[in-house]
Amino acid sequence: MGNYQVDRVRNIGIMAHIDAGKTTATERILFYSGRLHRMGDVDHGTAVMDWMPQEKERGITIQSAATTCTWKDHQINIIDTPGHVDFTAEVERSLRVLDGAVAVFCAVGGVEPQSETVWHQADRYGVPRIAFVNKMDRQGADFNRTLEMMRDMLGARPLPVVLPIGSAGGFSGIIDVIAGRAVHFDETSFGAVFTLDEIPQEYAGRYAEARDAIWEAAAMLEESAMEEFFEGSLDPVKVRRLLRRGTINGDFIPVLCGAALKNIGIQQLMDAIVDWLPSPSELPPITGHLKDGSSVEVARSVSDPFAALVFKVQCDPHLGRLAFIRVYSGKVEDGQHVFNNRTGNRERLTRLVRMHANKRTHLDFVMAGDIAAAGLKDVATGDTLTFQENPLVLESIDFPDPVMQMAIEPMSTSDEKSLEQALAELTSEDPSFRVGVDDESGQTLIMGMGELHLEIIASRIQREKGVEVRTGRPQVSYRESISVAAEGEGDFSRSIQGRGHYGHARIRAVPVDSGIEFVNLLDDRDFPDHFVEAVQRGVMGSVGAGPLAGYPVDGIRVELLEARLHETDSSDTGYAYAGAMAFRECLGSGRPVLKEPVMRLDIICPSDYVGEVIGDVNARRGSVLRMDTRGEVQAIRARVPLAELFGYSSALRSLTQGRAGFSMQFSAYARMAENITRGILEQMGIAGSSA
Repeated sequence: MGNYQVDRVRNIGIMAHIDAGKTTATERILFYSGRLHRMGDVDHGTAVMDWMPQEKERGITIQSAATTCTWKDHQINIIDTPGHVDFTAEVERSLRVLDGAVAVFCAVGGVEPQSETVWHQADRYGVPRIAFVNKMDRQGADFNRTLEMMRDMLGARPLPVVLPIGSAGGFSGIIDVIAGRAVHFDETSFGAVFTLDEIPQEYAGRYAEARDAIWEAAAMLEESAMEEFFEGSLDPVKVRRLLRRGTINGDFIPVLCGAALKNIGIQQLMDAIVDWLPSPSELPPITGHLKDGSSVEVARSVSDPFAALVFKVQCDPHLGRLAFIRVYSGKVEDGQHVFNNRTGNRERLTRLVRMHANKRTHLDFVMAGDIAAAGLKDVATGDTLTFQENPLVLESIDFPDPVMQMAIEPMSTSDEKSLEQALAELTSEDPSFRVGVDDESGQTLIMGMGELHLEIIASRIQREKGVEVRTGRPQVSYRESISVAAEGEGDFSRSIQGRGHYGHARIRAVPVDSGIEFVNLLDDRDFPDHFVEAVQRGVMGSVGAGPLAGYPVDGIRVELLEARLHETDSSDTGYAYAGAMAFRECLGSGRPVLKEPVMRLDIICPSDYVGEVIGDVNARRGSVLRMDTRGEVQAIRARVPLAELFGYSSALRSLTQGRAGFSMQFSAYARMAENITRGILEQMGIAGSSA
């Protein structure tokens, strides 16, 4: 758009369970807005937003892809996010920078496991949403059941603003409830042309009921509107304004429906994005932190100092390292120097571009409320960019730790350096992907969120980086913790390069559910803060390898109980060593245990096979959490250790004659039974056992 107006910008994400049709819906949005001149197709590998070779082959979205289109004089920045649980980090970082979202549900499956997960991710970030019930043309489509599932499973308040005319093979159009018209789409124009008709008589009752619900929901938001509602004089213009307010506040979720593949209902969805999702200027200021730790509000204004968040890094084969940025305030021009508050370095911003999947358009500048990409060498996801004279740090993005690992090596020793470089690039792009080294074998380990995640990583190394690799079998990434509280003491006194270094610390380690916490419980409040921080650094530097099998340490609160000063030799180095020594003592005496990743397993299977499926779950050390009947199938939710789920796809197929499906996602790390721990340690050739 020529004249940038922040109130005419919408930063939205399209989110859903895999196969709900969100990429197809995005392709239709781009077509009707004029951004595409022909429609892409996921099944045929021609979808513009799924541009990676692996996405085209598998028909799934793997990386969040960004694009921009224009609708009714509004600029819509769209991020199409993955629906597979292994790529949940892509969803996480997208939601962090979005102002609104479209939740796409399959009319047959309703609220499916990953759509439930993504919904709660959006809850955490307070992202306003509208919903689109897709695939109304499919056999088994049920609009009302999807609304019920939204209420029951998501705790949402769905408000249908569009109703379907027919379903499955009889799905022929929609009813725009606020306009009071039936909408029919012309097949010869691929749905670009539609007509507004009278509402069929058989739908009059349902229409009246839906209209009353919308008018009442709007009236509840304003006293004068409530009076007009009871008088019967509340007009549609005011209703639309109040619906916008209620959507942005999260009072309800406007729900539309259609069939993206059949080109039905997409223009009404685009209208809803413009009408009901917020512009950047309508959202409250975000919080930043100054160097002294104090908080400051960052207004979402072009006239305020420049502040942006790096939410994605991509290594482009033509442009090099690209940083995707969300600008929250101010303005930055191509070629200006920006300040990275993590590294403390200035860097010249080059190749400022707007992305359209893997294509790009040059920009001269980018302003508050917008999303763009820029050439920056020394950046990481979560970095805050400002000008040097106005430094601050925005809230970063948290990512889950990997739960699975496997060995990887180049087919040719001459490719070792190339593999190292490829892995470094991929870890910079994907914060949920890690690389490590097996202490015993010296093998390189790649770690990720699941088998598909690691499989895609290995494929990208070969196709994009040109390095032929072989991989080992996927293995569970365990954690170590303690089972009882324990105290430890570290006393360090040594001369290093002719200078004395002293540090003393006594700590207590207490088992907690997850994470590593550090709490200063010193009575002496005059003890220097920088020495306390040094003790903490020593502790945190020791969590990488536990005493049982060298797995990372997790689930401990560390309390600093005592620290002594030396008249002349106290130093940060000394207290860091003392903290590490004390922590290692706690790990040894706290009856160390192994913790394993436990997955939330969601299974959809015909009722005839429920007994066999549940019996198999129990045999895998799992426990059933709930069961729901959905027509002729059962939805089973269970918790099962990841170690028991290798090869589960084949096993479930065999149990149900191929008629069941499943998805799984990480739930939590849980302490393992002593006999299981002992068996794992014996397999690894490690003597001893847990508590």
